[in-house]
Amino acid sequence: MSLERTFGIVKPDAVAAGAIGGVIDLIEKSHLKIVGLRYLRMSLEQAQGFYAVHKARPFFGDLVKFMTSGPCVVMALEGENAVSKYREAMGATDSKKAAAGTIRAKYGT
Repeated sequence: MSLERTFGIVKPDAVAAGAIGGVIDLIEKSHLKIVGLRYLRMSLEQAQGFYAVHKARPFFGDLVKFMTSGPCVVMALEGENAVSKYREAMGATDSKKAAAGTIRAKYGT
């Protein structure tokens, strides 16, 4: 096993729904430590830069608009095999297909 760090975001819809505490609870139950946390509103430039890998995709504009629509919480997470543990805690990208008890199943829209 290896100690890793990864990045997590509580997106604007979950922040607006009051789900920050619930998301953090599920992260901590996954045996991940939050080593940094910041509440912020992404600028257009930050969102475009962060999601630049998707720039050529048709959903890029909507994604950037969504991510700048309200505040979010960004986190640095640490733990043994943090990347795989966080992916497991998040669940499937499509929240309708995410396993019960995962972040996306519980809070995804």
